[in-house]
Amino acid sequence: MPNQTIVTEFILLGLSQNPKVQKIVFVVFLFVYIATIGGNIIIAVTILGNPALLGSPMYFFLAFLSFLDACITSVITPKMIADSLDGSKTISFEGCMIQIFAEHFFAAVEVIVLIAMAYDRYVAICKPLHYSSIMNWRLCGTLVGVAWAGGFLHSIIQIIFTLQLPFCGPNVIDHFMCDLFPLLELACTDTYVYALLVFANSGSICIIIFSMLLISYGVILFSLRNHSSEGRWKALSTCGSHIAVVISFFVPCIFIYARCTSASSFEKKVAVFDAIMTPLLNPMIYTFRNKEMKNAIRKMWKRCKMV
Repeated sequence: MPNQTIVTEFILLGLSQNPKVQKIVFVVFLFVYIATIGGNIIIAVTILGNPALLGSPMYFFLAFLSFLDACITSVITPKMIADSLDGSKTISFEGCMIQIFAEHFFAAVEVIVLIAMAYDRYVAICKPLHYSSIMNWRLCGTLVGVAWAGGFLHSIIQIIFTLQLPFCGPNVIDHFMCDLFPLLELACTDTYVYALLVFANSGSICIIIFSMLLISYGVILFSLRNHSSEGRWKALSTCGSHIAVVISFFVPCIFIYARCTSASSFEKKVAVFDAIMTPLLNPMIYTFRNKEMKNAIRKMWKRCKMV
């Protein structure tokens, strides 16, 4: 009789089993989570409350990106914070599947949004006279719809083949969250083919899209040679922020999923940066290098103080 799933819950080992380290994890990541949610909400509210910014496709996508970053970190970080104070650190089988679906769903949506933002910068810099006609609200709405549909398709594929795996005994996950490679190590079957599927659906996509984005920004930067020094500096500042976000998102993704071998101990540290620190850094990257955002945040802060 083939192996069947009899596991009803998994035990997450977290970042450390040391009680003192767990208390540090609780304090540090509680602060990080509050800062991440606060930073992304500030960006989203600032853009939504400013018609001049909201009317720009670049800032429209930035507000959407901030929403996605808040969602990604909320899928993972609260559970990790709670587990740092909980001795059992358990998650139900259904909860584990939901976490995998949600984290891959929002991450895949963000990938497509980053592509849309790169295309927006390409049109703005390389075809400025046609920008308003190309980057109209119909196209922006279509890109958002494609992002949601693409995210759902990617994550539902992950869940479908994960549910095919039999879990008949071991249920201890050496990680602070449910993810594909840690689960493959617990399956009561040969998982080589499943590892190839993970690579095909996540790793190879990360590599291909990351390469395409770097090439697109290379084309953009090459085209700047014909611009004035002021226009070149403004475009470089905007593109620099985008490139920093793309690198911080895709490099950990490639490390985690672009392989067909078992998980390494270093993966947890990379996953912390990818799932928890990147959503915190994105608001900083975009606001610290963007005068329009900083001015809009100051105006919003002044209005709040006057209320």
